[in-house]
Amino acid sequence: MAAQDWPTQPVNLVVGFGVGGSADRFSRLLAQYLEPELGKPVVVVNRPGAGGQLAATYVLAQGDSGHSLLSTSMSPYLANSIVHTGATYTMDDFAFVNGQWSDYDLIAVNAELPIKTLPELLESIKANPGKHSVSVVPSSAGQVTTYLLMDAAGIPAKDVNVVTYDSGGQARSAVAGGQVDFTIISAEGSDGIRDKIRPLAIVRDKPLENWEEAMPVNEALKPMGIEIPLLDGSIRGIAASAKFKENNPEAFNKLVSAYERALQNEEFLAKLKSMKIGSDWIGPEKTTEIIKGNYEIINKYKDVMK
Repeated sequence: MAAQDWPTQPVNLVVGFGVGGSADRFSRLLAQYLEPELGKPVVVVNRPGAGGQLAATYVLAQGDSGHSLLSTSMSPYLANSIVHTGATYTMDDFAFVNGQWSDYDLIAVNAELPIKTLPELLESIKANPGKHSVSVVPSSAGQVTTYLLMDAAGIPAKDVNVVTYDSGGQARSAVAGGQVDFTIISAEGSDGIRDKIRPLAIVRDKPLENWEEAMPVNEALKPMGIEIPLLDGSIRGIAASAKFKENNPEAFNKLVSAYERALQNEEFLAKLKSMKIGSDWIGPEKTTEIIKGNYEIINKYKDVMK
């Protein structure tokens, strides 16, 4: 297929999560500005389930035409589906286009608890096996980080109750309402529960604007003499099937260029800013490096989630 002939039909942006979530909002706004660049309708299709695995499997099943793209929270969900839930695909089955919106996880307790620091939380979990509970989204970086913390602190994984919720909003509501003691969830979107939680740390190597009271996690852990590997909370962006890039390299490059041009549109950038959605252009090479790096961390520490 010649690049000038692609796309020959509407392009689907396939989202692995439900309507209204961050991946869905990101995709619906992107579709508006990618459509004029491609010259064909761009349609958002939600295929939620199995922590994004159903959407990824669907995109690969569509072959190499490039008319169905994965537009979702790609990391850490792709890695977790491969390492932990038996996905039949590999990271090399995807050609990553751009990681537009990365965020970082916040570790926070319900504000009514007397716990003031992350070491206090871990020591309380260790002293009271089975008493404490955490809210996370299945296959999220927050779930992985929960087990990394337990492993680093020498706490058996079974000694903390991990309660999973289908969306970040539900996980936040659980800690805000006291249904669970703490959460490890994206800092983005957590402003609405700020008065109901006490931030203990941010899963990052430096402070995060707007959450300066949450110190970097490994700095918070220094009194215990431990540290954990750092995972991005979520990386939202676009990927095609690797077969599309391999068999239609010129068409793939056309997609890359169209996406890059869309992110130069001042109106698009203003809307992204107003909606607090990231607007990074890092391109295929850097996106692939970051996502595969996160995969290596998840695969290396896969046993801590058992």
